[in-house]
Amino acid sequence: MAKLQLSKSALAREQRSLKTYQRFLPSLDLKRQQVMAEQAKAEKALANTRAEIEKFRKEAGEKLPMLAIREVDLTDLVKLTKVKLGTENVVGTRLPKLEEIEVEVRPYAYMGRPQWVDRTAEILRDMLELRIRVQVEERRVALLRAAVKTVTQRVNLFDKVLIPQTQGNIKRIRIYLSDMETAAVARSKIAKKKHAAAGAA
Repeated sequence: MAKLQLSKSALAREQRSLKTYQRFLPSLDLKRQQVMAEQAKAEKALANTRAEIEKFRKEAGEKLPMLAIREVDLTDLVKLTKVKLGTENVVGTRLPKLEEIEVEVRPYAYMGRPQWVDRTAEILRDMLELRIRVQVEERRVALLRAAVKTVTQRVNLFDKVLIPQTQGNIKRIRIYLSDMETAAVARSKIAKKKHAAAGAA
């Protein structure tokens, strides 16, 4: 770290820095609050999607116990055919966004399968869509958590390090300059007394 210069120009430089830090701190803190709000929204969306998956699981267990019948082949009944992801900028953080998802139900003979296969196909299709949505939402939450951590570190850097350090530097420079001024006045008085004494002699 560079040694602090104890001069008027250094004082002016430190005062400019302090003003800059104090001007940026509120906007950084506001950004932190906004990112935290977005994180809370993303976590709520993720919890809702997980709750939907759990609801479908329960429904499948309660209303479709016949899924245990091995004679009915459900292999590849539904297949993911398309996932289109985009990105969006949320408070300076680029997040993935699920734009389109296509799930295909494999054609099957309606008369050759039990009627409960229809509801099973619907549940499997919905579950597949929800699982993709969960993956995207988990990524969004992870990115927002990282953004909150980064912005919080910056807020702390300004609030707990840069501003107090700069205020301390300003105080040190002022004390030093004040001491130098007092010493200069004292030297001036001593010089006047010597000059006056020399003139009287």
